[in-house]
Amino acid sequence: MTAFGGLMWLIFTAMLVLAVVALVLAAVAREDAYRAADKQNKMFWLIILGITVAVNLLVPMLFLQLAGLVATIVFFVDVRPALRQVSGGGRGRGSSSDGPYGPYNGGR
Repeated sequence: MTAFGGLMWLIFTAMLVLAVVALVLAAVAREDAYRAADKQNKMFWLIILGITVAVNLLVPMLFLQLAGLVATIVFFVDVRPALRQVSGGGRGRGSSSDGPYGPYNGGR
C-alpha cells in the first residue's frame, strides 16, 4: 500500500506543477492575444487556473482536482497554441516547409 500512496502523491504533485505552470503562462501572455485568438479573456483563465492551484494545495477532493486538471489540459492544448500563433510563435520560426537545416523545396 505504500507504493500506491507514493504513486498518488506523485500524480497529485504533477497535477499541481502543471497547474502552476499553466497559471504562469496565462499570466505572462498579453491580454490582446486572448482577444485576437478568440479565446476567453486573460482574467477568466487567471481565475480558473488560480482556483485550480488553490484546490490542489488546499482542498484534497479528487473530483475538484480532476476538474482543475481538465481546465489545465484545455489551456495547454487549445488556448496556449492559439496564443502562440497570434503572438508570432515565440521562437521566430520559418515557414511550414522549413526543415532542420533550412527550407525544403522538394529538390528544385
